[in-house]
Amino acid sequence: YKGSETTVWAEFIALALEHKPLNLGQGFPDFAAPEFVTDALAKCAKSDNPLIQQYSRGHGHLRLVNALSKVYSSKICREINPLTEIITTAGAYEALYCTILGHVTDGDEIILIEPFFDCYEPMVLAAGGTPVFIPLRPTKTDGTILSSDWQLDPEELEGLFNEKTKAILLNTPHNPLGKVFNLEELTMIADLCKKWNVLCISDEVYEWMVYEPSEHIRIATLPDMWERTITIGSAGKTFSVTGWKTGWAYGPSYLTHHLCVVHQNML
Repeated sequence: YKGSETTVWAEFIALALEHKPLNLGQGFPDFAAPEFVTDALAKCAKSDNPLIQQYSRGHGHLRLVNALSKVYSSKICREINPLTEIITTAGAYEALYCTILGHVTDGDEIILIEPFFDCYEPMVLAAGGTPVFIPLRPTKTDGTILSSDWQLDPEELEGLFNEKTKAILLNTPHNPLGKVFNLEELTMIADLCKKWNVLCISDEVYEWMVYEPSEHIRIATLPDMWERTITIGSAGKTFSVTGWKTGWAYGPSYLTHHLCVVHQNML
């Protein structure tokens, strides 16, 4: 835990309160939550059924995991079992932590693509893993630099994979650059994961915030990648309710099982 005793957000928020700048740092939408979302919460909170306010299924309320299965089964063109291949969590943050704690052990190397959300590195360290870094670099320095101009060096990325590599943590659409990884880039990552039998942890919490001509491609849909991918999602980002801390992860049952073991002993 050395070096992880505090976070950049503690310093960031303190400075923001002092100097009152325009906040471009935190990943939350600035539009209101849809009315049907807040109405549903109000209806639930006012229900005459006292059991609604009590414990539910530990790995995800049945209505929620069934709804998630319906959405993502159509998106990845395969049937997702809501009981064994989906887990709901206290935000995408916990889904990431359960994924890392459930799969990473001492000596494992985890490839992190810079820049990245500040929790990635301390989560890897807490699990006993070793973070290995590779930056996205702009392919040009003059004129308007687009998010798509930030790219990985294929040879540099290939050189990081070895027998110690346990996982690569992919974030697309990317925060903070806004980059949406294209099919060629995802195929490059997928091919290396398959070659070295590496887990892909795909943080896709901004999956619905994609603008033309970009297209969000789920890496789990690529050939032979469902078998080695855990995908992370977020109701907070999707519906502008980040304070509700509702997230999820989906993938093959032999991977999500490890998340469930961590989750049931954490919450």
